[in-house]
Amino acid sequence: MASWNSLGLEITYEAFGWIAFFSWSFSFYPQVILNYKRKSVVGLNFDFLVLNMTKHSSYLVYNAAMFFSPVIKRQYHEKYGFGEMIPVAANDVAFSVHAVALTAFTLFQVLIYERGNQKVSKTCIGITVIVWLYAVVCVFLAWPNHSWLWLISVFNTIQVIMTAIKYIPQAFMNFQRKSTVGWSIGNILLDLLGGMLNFGQMGVQSIDQETLVNFYGNFGKTLLSLEVVLFDILFIFQHYVLYPVKNED
Repeated sequence: MASWNSLGLEITYEAFGWIAFFSWSFSFYPQVILNYKRKSVVGLNFDFLVLNMTKHSSYLVYNAAMFFSPVIKRQYHEKYGFGEMIPVAANDVAFSVHAVALTAFTLFQVLIYERGNQKVSKTCIGITVIVWLYAVVCVFLAWPNHSWLWLISVFNTIQVIMTAIKYIPQAFMNFQRKSTVGWSIGNILLDLLGGMLNFGQMGVQSIDQETLVNFYGNFGKTLLSLEVVLFDILFIFQHYVLYPVKNED
């Protein structure tokens, strides 16, 4: 079983991971608070929320299974080498649990607050149904041969795809409205910090182990960090350059 070569890098890895956890976790609260203060969710795209729930649920399945299952850990080591470290940390699991809970709460706010004429699109519903049907089929395919590592990699792929497309409805809505009112920039700034630290955490592990296996062994985490950074930069540009808000808390 692999271990750390440098105590300093191990401490840095843990620090990056938990700061990223708190940053990403706190990123949910500005939107929740904004909804509460306005008693309205107008300006928050509902497709984003539904796709986000699918994304975080899939990521929770992957992180929890990889972190807690001895069988999956063994299959991972058999594929990538017994000298390699598991690419999921405790902060990854903690974040996923928190993310699912807060996204569910935000969806609850959609039900109780003013939402104007906004609704979930048929396209979003269709994508969500197809994704979960595909996941169920993969469960039955993995069951006979106990291909659990392959199965959770499917969920990891789902979360990567959901991350890539979940921001598009919100970005397009901001473009259509020529405004970011109702969409919390605090969410984006904290999300960006978490994405950068998450990527940095993987880099620290690679330096210590002198290998890039943790990048392609957990490609979902790698792509997640890159996607988050790119989309957050787009939202920051929309908020501060294209559609600046003069009066905002």
